[in-house]
Amino acid sequence: MLRRLYDWCIAAAGKPYASWIMGVVSFVESSFFPIPPDVMLIPMSLARPDRAYYYATLCTVTSVAGGVLGYFIGAYLYDSVGLWLMQLYGYGDKIDAFRHAYAEWGAWIILLKGMTPIPYKIVTIASGFAAYPLIPFIALSCVARGMRFFLLAFLLNRYGPQAREMLEKRLGLWVTVGAVILVGGIIGTMYLF
Repeated sequence: MLRRLYDWCIAAAGKPYASWIMGVVSFVESSFFPIPPDVMLIPMSLARPDRAYYYATLCTVTSVAGGVLGYFIGAYLYDSVGLWLMQLYGYGDKIDAFRHAYAEWGAWIILLKGMTPIPYKIVTIASGFAAYPLIPFIALSCVARGMRFFLLAFLLNRYGPQAREMLEKRLGLWVTVGAVILVGGIIGTMYLF
Protein backbone atom coordinates (compact mmCIF):
# COMPACT_ATOMS: atom_id res chain seq x y z
CA MET A 1 0.00 0.00 0.00
CA LEU A 2 2.84 2.41 0.85
CA ARG A 3 4.52 1.66 -2.43
CA ARG A 4 1.30 2.35 -4.35
CA LEU A 5 0.76 5.68 -2.57
CA TYR A 6 4.40 6.66 -3.17
CA ASP A 7 4.23 5.61 -6.83
CA TRP A 8 0.95 7.53 -7.27
CA CYS A 9 2.53 10.71 -5.82
CA ILE A 10 5.59 10.31 -8.04
CA ALA A 11 3.45 9.73 -11.14
CA ALA A 12 1.03 12.52 -10.24
CA ALA A 13 3.78 15.12 -9.74
CA GLY A 14 3.54 16.22 -13.36
CA LYS A 15 -0.24 16.28 -13.49
CA PRO A 16 -2.13 19.55 -12.96
CA TYR A 17 -4.43 18.11 -10.28
CA ALA A 18 -1.58 17.01 -7.99
CA SER A 19 -0.86 20.55 -6.82
CA TRP A 20 -4.53 21.05 -6.04
CA ILE A 21 -4.68 17.89 -3.97
CA MET A 22 -1.51 18.83 -2.08
CA GLY A 23 -2.90 22.32 -1.46
CA VAL A 24 -6.14 20.89 -0.09
CA VAL A 25 -4.25 18.45 2.17
CA SER A 26 -2.04 21.28 3.43
CA PHE A 27 -5.09 23.48 4.09
CA VAL A 28 -7.13 20.92 6.00
CA GLU A 29 -4.12 19.62 7.97
CA SER A 30 -3.77 23.04 9.58
CA SER A 31 -7.31 23.00 10.89
CA PHE A 32 -8.59 19.45 11.38
CA PHE A 33 -7.07 16.72 9.15
CA PRO A 34 -4.46 14.38 10.72
CA ILE A 35 -2.19 13.76 7.70
CA PRO A 36 0.58 16.34 7.05
CA PRO A 37 1.23 17.63 3.52
CA ASP A 38 4.76 16.18 3.68
CA VAL A 39 3.17 12.89 2.56
CA MET A 40 2.73 14.49 -0.86
CA LEU A 41 5.39 17.22 -0.74
CA ILE A 42 8.30 14.80 -0.40
CA PRO A 43 7.49 12.35 -3.22
CA MET A 44 6.32 15.12 -5.55
CA SER A 45 9.51 17.09 -4.92
CA LEU A 46 11.58 13.96 -5.47
CA ALA A 47 9.85 13.38 -8.79
CA ARG A 48 10.22 17.03 -9.80
CA PRO A 49 13.13 18.62 -7.87
CA ASP A 50 12.88 21.63 -10.18
CA ARG A 51 9.40 22.36 -8.72
CA ALA A 52 10.29 21.78 -5.05
CA TYR A 53 10.19 25.50 -4.24
CA TYR A 54 6.84 25.89 -5.98
CA TYR A 55 5.46 23.02 -3.90
CA ALA A 56 6.90 24.58 -0.73
CA THR A 57 5.26 27.90 -1.58
CA LEU A 58 1.94 26.18 -2.22
CA CYS A 59 2.15 24.26 1.06
CA THR A 60 3.08 27.40 2.99
CA VAL A 61 0.24 29.52 1.59
CA THR A 62 -2.43 26.84 1.95
CA SER A 63 -1.17 25.79 5.39
CA VAL A 64 -1.37 29.36 6.69
CA ALA A 65 -4.83 29.77 5.13
CA GLY A 66 -5.93 26.55 6.82
CA GLY A 67 -4.34 27.84 10.02
CA VAL A 68 -6.61 30.88 9.86
CA LEU A 69 -9.59 28.49 9.66
CA GLY A 70 -8.20 26.63 12.70
CA TYR A 71 -7.76 29.97 14.47
CA PHE A 72 -11.43 30.82 13.86
CA ILE A 73 -12.49 27.36 15.04
CA GLY A 74 -10.65 28.07 18.29
CA ALA A 75 -11.95 31.63 18.58
CA TYR A 76 -15.60 31.13 17.66
CA LEU A 77 -16.40 27.41 17.65
CA TYR A 78 -14.26 26.18 20.52
CA ASP A 79 -17.14 24.91 22.65
CA SER A 80 -18.38 22.67 19.85
CA VAL A 81 -15.89 21.84 17.10
CA GLY A 82 -12.66 23.10 18.73
CA LEU A 83 -13.06 21.21 22.00
CA TRP A 84 -14.02 18.04 20.13
CA LEU A 85 -10.90 18.28 17.92
CA MET A 86 -8.64 18.98 20.91
CA GLN A 87 -10.08 15.96 22.74
CA LEU A 88 -9.73 13.85 19.62
CA TYR A 89 -5.99 14.60 19.58
CA GLY A 90 -5.63 14.11 23.35
CA TYR A 91 -5.29 17.77 24.32
CA GLY A 92 -8.72 18.47 25.81
CA ASP A 93 -7.54 18.62 29.42
CA LYS A 94 -4.38 20.57 28.55
CA ILE A 95 -5.97 23.50 26.74
CA ASP A 96 -6.07 25.75 29.83
CA ALA A 97 -2.35 25.21 30.41
CA PHE A 98 -1.79 25.92 26.73
CA ARG A 99 -3.81 29.13 27.03
CA HIS A 100 -1.73 30.32 29.99
CA ALA A 101 1.49 29.49 28.15
CA TYR A 102 0.27 31.65 25.26
CA ALA A 103 0.05 34.67 27.53
CA GLU A 104 3.81 34.52 28.07
CA TRP A 105 5.28 32.55 25.17
CA GLY A 106 2.71 32.83 22.35
CA ALA A 107 5.09 33.88 19.57
CA TRP A 108 7.63 31.19 20.45
CA ILE A 109 4.92 28.52 20.63
CA ILE A 110 3.67 29.39 17.15
CA LEU A 111 7.19 29.56 15.68
CA LEU A 112 8.56 26.39 17.26
CA LYS A 113 5.50 24.21 16.94
CA GLY A 114 4.83 25.42 13.41
CA MET A 115 8.17 23.98 12.32
CA THR A 116 7.81 20.62 14.08
CA PRO A 117 6.02 17.46 12.99
CA ILE A 118 3.33 17.89 15.66
CA PRO A 119 -0.17 18.52 14.34
CA TYR A 120 -0.26 22.22 13.48
CA LYS A 121 -4.01 22.29 14.04
CA ILE A 122 -3.34 22.16 17.80
CA VAL A 123 -1.46 25.45 17.52
CA THR A 124 -4.03 27.10 15.28
CA ILE A 125 -7.06 26.15 17.39
CA ALA A 126 -5.28 27.05 20.64
CA SER A 127 -4.19 30.39 19.17
CA GLY A 128 -7.81 31.29 18.43
CA PHE A 129 -9.02 30.03 21.79
CA ALA A 130 -6.29 31.98 23.62
CA ALA A 131 -7.25 35.09 21.62
CA TYR A 132 -3.72 35.53 20.30
CA PRO A 133 -3.77 38.56 17.95
CA LEU A 134 -4.66 37.43 14.42
CA ILE A 135 -2.15 39.48 12.38
CA PRO A 136 0.90 38.37 14.42
CA PHE A 137 -0.47 34.81 14.31
CA ILE A 138 -0.58 34.93 10.50
CA ALA A 139 2.90 36.49 10.26
CA LEU A 140 4.43 33.93 12.65
CA SER A 141 2.64 31.10 10.84
CA CYS A 142 4.09 32.28 7.51
CA VAL A 143 7.58 32.23 9.01
CA ALA A 144 7.22 28.88 10.80
CA ARG A 145 5.48 26.97 8.03
CA GLY A 146 7.64 28.60 5.37
CA MET A 147 10.81 27.59 7.18
CA ARG A 148 9.59 24.03 7.48
CA PHE A 149 8.49 23.59 3.88
CA PHE A 150 11.33 25.57 2.29
CA LEU A 151 13.94 23.62 4.25
CA LEU A 152 12.43 20.43 2.86
CA ALA A 153 12.35 21.99 -0.63
CA PHE A 154 15.98 23.02 -0.38
CA LEU A 155 17.07 19.53 0.68
CA LEU A 156 14.90 17.79 -1.91
CA ASN A 157 15.98 20.16 -4.67
CA ARG A 158 19.64 19.77 -3.83
CA TYR A 159 19.79 16.08 -2.91
CA GLY A 160 16.69 14.82 -4.73
CA PRO A 161 18.21 12.06 -6.86
CA GLN A 162 20.26 10.62 -3.98
CA ALA A 163 17.33 10.93 -1.58
CA ARG A 164 14.95 9.31 -4.06
CA GLU A 165 17.26 6.36 -4.56
CA MET A 166 17.72 5.91 -0.80
CA LEU A 167 13.98 6.31 -0.12
CA GLU A 168 12.92 3.86 -2.80
CA LYS A 169 15.34 1.19 -1.57
CA ARG A 170 13.94 1.32 1.96
CA LEU A 171 10.51 2.93 1.70
CA GLY A 172 9.06 1.02 4.65
CA LEU A 173 11.93 2.04 6.91
CA TRP A 174 11.66 5.74 6.04
CA VAL A 175 7.87 5.76 6.44
CA THR A 176 8.32 4.12 9.84
CA VAL A 177 10.92 6.71 10.83
CA GLY A 178 8.56 9.49 9.73
CA ALA A 179 5.66 7.96 11.67
CA VAL A 180 7.81 7.60 14.79
CA ILE A 181 8.88 11.26 14.54
CA LEU A 182 5.25 12.36 14.08
CA VAL A 183 3.95 10.26 16.98
CA GLY A 184 6.92 11.29 19.13
CA GLY A 185 6.15 14.94 18.41
CA ILE A 186 2.51 14.47 19.39
CA ILE A 187 3.37 12.62 22.59
CA GLY A 188 6.14 15.09 23.45
CA THR A 189 3.74 17.99 23.04
CA MET A 190 1.16 16.30 25.25
CA TYR A 191 3.70 16.22 28.09
CA LEU A 192 5.07 19.72 27.53
CA PHE A 193 1.71 21.41 28.14
